[in-house]
Amino acid sequence: MQDIIIALDGYSGCGKSSTAKEVAKALKYTYLDSGAMYRAVTLYFLRHQVNLQDSEVVAEALDAINIRFSRNEDSLLNETYLNGENVEEEIRKMEVSKNVSAVSALPVVRKKMVSQQRALGKDKRVVMDGRDIGSHVFPEAELKIFMTADLKVRAERRMKELAEKGGGASLEEIENNLRERDKLDSSRAQSPLIRTEDAIEIDTTYLNFDEQVKKIVDLAKKLIER
Repeated sequence: MQDIIIALDGYSGCGKSSTAKEVAKALKYTYLDSGAMYRAVTLYFLRHQVNLQDSEVVAEALDAINIRFSRNEDSLLNETYLNGENVEEEIRKMEVSKNVSAVSALPVVRKKMVSQQRALGKDKRVVMDGRDIGSHVFPEAELKIFMTADLKVRAERRMKELAEKGGGASLEEIENNLRERDKLDSSRAQSPLIRTEDAIEIDTTYLNFDEQVKKIVDLAKKLIER
């Protein structure tokens, strides 16, 4: 038996976060929500009207940010806290989605978050999802997954997710947002979204949720039980 790190990368709307949570639960591993961390930073920047072009202002804002996760005993899932405030619902809203790629592309932001993520994963037994987990945050991860899916399917899933949380956006707006995020994430200079050579690609277009979770859990168990 060995402890491993599981890195899930891929495009927005592929179900990375929900899948990672269930994989962690199935393996009794810790789930680290990197996307929520960047969304929390984005929410803080929006609330305080931080000028992304001013590096000193950005650095000062980052020093004022404390992000932690706390387990909700009802849902048994981690929720995101920004400076002591539960912002789990706020960070999923469209305004944050529209700005998170620009914020997360800033080198100073990524450096700060990556440092925190590596510290959280130093003892392994973690599952983390994002866009540069296998390529940059945990290049030594024993299991790397790259998730993809058809753009329209991803938009439909995101619209359903927003509706369930009380948010509202048209399918066209969400599809355009995902297309723009794909472009920004894949072309940014700092740790772009890429599939590493040792990553296993999983196309979730025609998979239901349980099927994609099972695929990853089965792959993980083969490594853990070596």
